[in-house]
Amino acid sequence: MEQNWKNPPVGMSTSRLKAGLASRPRPDWRNPLHLLAFGLGSGGLPRAPGTAGTLVAVPLYGLLLPLGSTAYVFVVLAMFLFGIWLCGRVSRDLGVHDHSGIVWDEWVGFLITMAWAPSGWLWLTAGFVLFRLFDIWKPWPIGWLDRRVGGGLGIMLDDVLAGVYGLIVMQAAAGFGPMP
Repeated sequence: MEQNWKNPPVGMSTSRLKAGLASRPRPDWRNPLHLLAFGLGSGGLPRAPGTAGTLVAVPLYGLLLPLGSTAYVFVVLAMFLFGIWLCGRVSRDLGVHDHSGIVWDEWVGFLITMAWAPSGWLWLTAGFVLFRLFDIWKPWPIGWLDRRVGGGLGIMLDDVLAGVYGLIVMQAAAGFGPMP
């Protein structure tokens, strides 16, 4: 995918953007672990990989809904535990802690936000926006933990907590309604 160097992000020079992208380690797309950690490729986008990765989690959420709440929770828990290993492994492969393209953690965080959410596009959109806001903003203790916990657990933990914050707001707004 060709980068449009004429329109760098606000406050960033074209040369700085090129240098940043050139120095960012690239995943090996033939490696299935890299492909999973990078959200089936969505994390490879040069801009907003976390948002792109969360978008890819939306259809995954739709696939998990028919499981019911107990199975949903167990699948998300399994994804979290697997994600600790996966994100740590891919991070080591790339030689970078918490590479911005690793978005498996966004998948898990978004799925946590959406647990027991009422059905409908409004709720889906609200969950998406809330998760992304908490993930970007990193209110206490998310930012504090993000700076202090390393490895795969550190990569996963900030997004899990952002997901929990999103879940709390969603459930408060929904009146603690049942999962569809």
